[in-house]
Amino acid sequence: MRITCPICGERDRREFYYRGAAVSAPAEGAGDEAWHGYLHLRDNPAGPVEEWWYHQHGCGSWVKVRRDTTSHEILAVQLAATQGGL
Repeated sequence: MRITCPICGERDRREFYYRGAAVSAPAEGAGDEAWHGYLHLRDNPAGPVEEWWYHQHGCGSWVKVRRDTTSHEILAVQLAATQGGL
């Protein structure tokens, strides 16, 4: 699998560290149920998902990757800074 870093260009996925699904954390003051759902009840869809990846062996940027889980095709990549961070 190849990921196109917006700064470095196309790279092998082994240069990147996978953080997980790009989902928003519950708001400050959210109850236990909201946090339980965020931490433990994740979907595992077949098809396009958004994920956080860190370019560990490259420029050190966090990128948001839209990837198809059935084919591993990379559909889009954006810098985390343009997405409001992690």
